[in-house]
Amino acid sequence: MRVIFVGTSEFALPSLAALRASRHAVAGVVSQPDRPQGRGRKVLPSPVKTEALARGLAVWTPEDAGDAAFLEALGAAKPDVVAVASYGQFLTKGFLAIPPRGCVNVHPSLVPRYRGASPVAHAILNGDAVTGVSVFRVVAKMDAGPVYARRDVPVRPDETAGELEARLAPVGAALLVEVLDALEAGTAAAEPQDESAVVLAPKLEKGDGRIDWAQPAARVACRIRAMNPWPCACAFFRGAHHAGPVRVNLLRAVPGPSLPDPSGTAPVPPGAVRALGKDGLLVQAADGVVQVAELQPEGKRPMAARDFANGYRVEAGDRFEAGADTE
Repeated sequence: MRVIFVGTSEFALPSLAALRASRHAVAGVVSQPDRPQGRGRKVLPSPVKTEALARGLAVWTPEDAGDAAFLEALGAAKPDVVAVASYGQFLTKGFLAIPPRGCVNVHPSLVPRYRGASPVAHAILNGDAVTGVSVFRVVAKMDAGPVYARRDVPVRPDETAGELEARLAPVGAALLVEVLDALEAGTAAAEPQDESAVVLAPKLEKGDGRIDWAQPAARVACRIRAMNPWPCACAFFRGAHHAGPVRVNLLRAVPGPSLPDPSGTAPVPPGAVRALGKDGLLVQAADGVVQVAELQPEGKRPMAARDFANGYRVEAGDRFEAGADTE
């Protein structure tokens, strides 16, 4: 079949590679326009556009995927089907009507659980033991189309959202090719989603990185991992050897070991450093400690907890505090 591939981020790259290696012909690629990226806000092409151009593929980057001139060009390419992965724009009814075999989407969750822009982060945030990938027909409602195939993937207890997404991407790529093969053979069957089981995964905001140490340790650790790589969990370190707070991104954490309550003293406040363990800083939460394994002080590189503790002379009783300013 002639396939138009629609995608933007690195998650989509394995799907594009799998399509190019399949028996289907990639007739062109649609991606988001070049955008400012990184600290320098330099305008750069998307990962998918960069890869497509390197492979000699035709590329469209419409500001609006419903633009009439773009849709005319898309129709002239005569795709049999459109394959979508991590594109970032809503596809209009006019777009969806072009390919005779429809549009299919690779989505990193087991829909209807986690429809929306941040499914991987929400799976970790909610402490799910299993997530996965779905391939479904695109309809004019976000992530609501009937599902051709799903594949379960276990969530590792210490992995970040970025790491989990990287593991899901090749799983989705393989599943996409299987679905396209079935569509071509006329054997594909799509199952409607259960609307009573819908869980939404809205786009993350900068403020989602704020850490509340008064939450249970498991919930705090999940938030730290879910916010990596963006927007990053943030706290302010106040230590005995520092005049003011140090803004720190918390990058990796798990619930820590049980520690005895200190005898003859007041209860340990949330956010207080209890000790430096073998694998990380032990920070008090509501019901135990969080073992923070990796941190990044503002303006510095990511570092292991032991290096942070040595460099900032961390002592028991120093504090990590939530800050209103997460910018």
